[in-house]
Amino acid sequence: MTTHPSHRAAAAPVQRAAQLVGVVFLLVGVLGFIPGITTDYGSMEIASHESGAELLGLFQISVLHNLVHLVYGLLGLALAGTTAGAHSYLLVGGAVYLVLWVYGLSVGHDTDANFVPLNTADDWLHFALGVVMIGLALALGRRPARTSGTGAAQ
Repeated sequence: MTTHPSHRAAAAPVQRAAQLVGVVFLLVGVLGFIPGITTDYGSMEIASHESGAELLGLFQISVLHNLVHLVYGLLGLALAGTTAGAHSYLLVGGAVYLVLWVYGLSVGHDTDANFVPLNTADDWLHFALGVVMIGLALALGRRPARTSGTGAAQ
């Protein structure tokens, strides 16, 4: 009987980056629901600038904010299945975070328009996330994955 080596493709660097970013977002989303890691957990609102909860005592969060992180994480893992999907996730997701950065700087932190909610630490984290995600998309591009194995029958 002839056996054939596995022809499973290795993940492209852009796919691995999207997976990593997705896992980080999932982790942050889950941590936002854990008292102690989230300070003033009892004052967490569903969505409001009046939410007093802060992830790590620094980043203002709400239930909506945590859910957005969870959705972003799931999207990252789902889109990391292809190089084009991973590239789009990093590029478009990074652009969304830059828009969120501008939005956070534009609205007052104590206004109803700040419904996510966002504070200064969130604003600058969103800027960094946007730059890093776009940078990863541009640096890693849509290079196809390499296949493992020789493809020859043994």
